[in-house]
Amino acid sequence: MDAFTALESGQQVTAIVIGDVMLDAYMVGHVNRISPEAPVPVVDVHSKESRLGGAANVVKNLIAVGANVHLATVVGNDDAGNSIEALLNRLHVGASAVLRSENRPTTVKTRVISNGQQLVRVDEEVTTDIAHALEDELIKRCVALFESAQPDVVIFEDYDKGVLTDRVIKTLIEAANKYGIKTTVDPKFAHFASYRGVTLFKPNLKELGEGMAMAIEKTSDGNIERGVQRMHDMLNPMFSMVTLSERGVCVYGPDAAQPFCRIAAFEREILDVSGAGDAVIAVASFLLALDVPIMDIAALSNLAGGLVCEKVGVVPVELERLKAEWMQHRDAIEPATLSQ
Repeated sequence: MDAFTALESGQQVTAIVIGDVMLDAYMVGHVNRISPEAPVPVVDVHSKESRLGGAANVVKNLIAVGANVHLATVVGNDDAGNSIEALLNRLHVGASAVLRSENRPTTVKTRVISNGQQLVRVDEEVTTDIAHALEDELIKRCVALFESAQPDVVIFEDYDKGVLTDRVIKTLIEAANKYGIKTTVDPKFAHFASYRGVTLFKPNLKELGEGMAMAIEKTSDGNIERGVQRMHDMLNPMFSMVTLSERGVCVYGPDAAQPFCRIAAFEREILDVSGAGDAVIAVASFLLALDVPIMDIAALSNLAGGLVCEKVGVVPVELERLKAEWMQHRDAIEPATLSQ
């Protein structure tokens, strides 16, 4: 299926997102003075808002492109957990695998914004691995969803907050493979090596360097290629995409234009990179579920990541704008072989 047709076919895709969920809280106001107590700005707050974040932002991006989505995670039995549950219900997200814990608070990230710029972020979280009993229950509910929901794709959204433990990852990849479900990963360092045998592996350049214990220069295509090759030797994914910020995305896959190639990014006015990776993995997973060629997956998902960077805060991609931008730019996409 071609990419544009895929964007019109969201009702055909069922996705399960497994990973670390957080509540993104915003305090928005104006700075008119400096505090007499310390040399810091005083923000006069005029509005507050809470949004789904982390793995739940991937959920929002999947819904934005038309997918039917279930979420599997662990949140606290607290006010923030209640807020997440209410926001999920509002989006009609399948929440049978959303567990509540008495012993772990919900992760909350509070951003203070003035005049369109983020001044400070306050994080409230516990990042140790979830308890063994929670692992068992999460695995049990996910496998039940594999059977009942019959998803087209399972997305592992890892923020190193403790939900995706080594046992959870390996057990659920094995189960997904057993059911013939495609798997995609947005990794972090702690469990980088646990995702062996997935369909699509999508680190950014920093995560690739950390995972491979390599110093990788963003401007060195040959260096990037060596890092990707080492990653493939270790993890054996079918496809990989490495996002390179303003340099675009590096692609490897059997049906890529070349074994290793890079697709350049289109110029954007970048206001906030928060949530860009969530948009990329969501759109890539959606397109993968519909068997779109890997080159179009890489180009279109990277385009989606660039679009959300034009907005302040963590926001999902806008489908109509994504389709319009794709129609405008798709003929200009020229994959380049990585130079040694």
